[in-house]
Amino acid sequence: MSEIVFIGTSDAFGAGGRRQSAIFVRAPSGGILLDCGATTLSGLQALEIERDEIDTILLSHFHGDHFGGVPSLLLAALYEDRRRTPLRIAGPPGVEARVRGLSEAMGFSLEDRDWSFSLSFEEFRAEQALELGPVRAMPFETHHSPESVPHGLSLELGSRRVVYSGDTGWFDALPARVAGADLFVSECTYALPGFEYHLNYELLLEHVHGFDCGRVLLTHLGAEMAHRRGRCEIETADDGLRLKL
Repeated sequence: MSEIVFIGTSDAFGAGGRRQSAIFVRAPSGGILLDCGATTLSGLQALEIERDEIDTILLSHFHGDHFGGVPSLLLAALYEDRRRTPLRIAGPPGVEARVRGLSEAMGFSLEDRDWSFSLSFEEFRAEQALELGPVRAMPFETHHSPESVPHGLSLELGSRRVVYSGDTGWFDALPARVAGADLFVSECTYALPGFEYHLNYELLLEHVHGFDCGRVLLTHLGAEMAHRRGRCEIETADDGLRLKL
């Protein structure tokens, strides 16, 4: 049986005192970290998830609240954990340059270090399946800031399928992407319409019955949605939520 652990469920600004985007997928044959916001290290420790459990970091796009925690996680794996097992980072085109550039900008350069483990990068392409240990991932383009190279991800874990929206505004193909999934993890930054590149609760409430999936769970909650969590018609995630698949 697989488990999904929500490490961070806030928007970019830590609404409600919660952590930025990160979800850990634990399967019998390996672990995948889905996004890695800047607060991920403290979240892993708070939830007692060992960094060595992470075999792959899978990034949806290049905004800091989704990949800003990668450099510090890599250095912690090297200097704190003395990691020996390989670590793979998969993401949209340009993933290696983005991670290395961010690390350099943060003063955490990845160059000229005596790595105790194999670190590899893998670019994915929309509509091309990617085998990541226990997970088969199918990336798809979303409607978000183009410079962040945004993607959603359909993840197959054995007989189960989970769709993660990443960050996105509404696009007409979204219901078809979700159809047949056991779980749809959807961003819901706002309560009301107002910003093209993020979904809002009013819109999702209008469309929720058209998703044709087993369960819808809202994450990436902004300030107003953070105050509403647990009191919405659509289920909301919170930091530390664990689900069995």
